[in-house]
Amino acid sequence: MGEPRGTEQLWKTLFFGLLGLTSFVVLIVITLILWPVPKEDVPQKEFIEDEDGAEFTIHSSKSNLNELVNGYVDKLMKDDGDKYSVQLNDDVQLNGSIKAFDSEIPITIRLEPIVQENGDLILKQKEISLGLLHLPNKRVLKYLKDNLPVPEWVTINPNEEDIYIAVTQMDIRSNFKVRIQQFDLENDQLSFRIKVPNETLGL
Repeated sequence: MGEPRGTEQLWKTLFFGLLGLTSFVVLIVITLILWPVPKEDVPQKEFIEDEDGAEFTIHSSKSNLNELVNGYVDKLMKDDGDKYSVQLNDDVQLNGSIKAFDSEIPITIRLEPIVQENGDLILKQKEISLGLLHLPNKRVLKYLKDNLPVPEWVTINPNEEDIYIAVTQMDIRSNFKVRIQQFDLENDQLSFRIKVPNETLGL
């Protein structure tokens, strides 16, 4: 004896409902992957040499800068400070997690530092690891741009797959200006030029 017509109709309804839901999810994923990422404006470059004042050169190491950067990250992130950290090895490594599907997914981004002619720094994306998910790098950087609080002098560029750090535009209480002179992580040779404006010295 065959199944009652009502049961057969119920199975058909459930099947097409599941098919429609699956198609909707696939459509959302495809849209997220293919949807164009708006272009981010990079800050206009400033040169500390344009301002009168005394200049000093400071040499540092990866361990010292590592401690300084992570202290700043903890202060910036406040309660979420333990979710993100920066590690300076032969490149710059950003470790953290992002929330998806009601769970925290670990994320690791490796970046190559490139010093600009004015002393700013570009961190060019080399590799992104997002748990077991495989998403376009631009999408991951777009998520970070939308959800990671950064100061005004840091710009995340999903389209260029890099992070622009306008070191020369950092807001320092003493009015000092900073530019990167050398950022050689492999040989642990880091140096910075500090400009002390004449007005700060009362000149």
